[in-house]
Amino acid sequence: MESIVVTDAIERKIYLIRGQKVMLSTDLAILYGVETRALNQAVKRNIARFPEDFMFQLNTSEGEWLVSQNVIPHKMVRYRRYLMPSGS
Repeated sequence: MESIVVTDAIERKIYLIRGQKVMLSTDLAILYGVETRALNQAVKRNIARFPEDFMFQLNTSEGEWLVSQNVIPHKMVRYRRYLMPSGS
């Protein structure tokens, strides 16, 4: 039985940062049913298949903003590598 992904649930996971619509890799991993680590490894192994601006690292203030909005736990700020453009 296939589960249906509700559009509203996905839209709530899209953030506007640096003028781009982005999703956290943790949310993308959940959407695709894989571990975040596996998703990030797959992207790194196949980086040539993605546009140059496919992903970027958060700076400190962006990470702090996401924590203040309760988007990510405080302990995750140190990792800062989770944003990928969701498409414009």
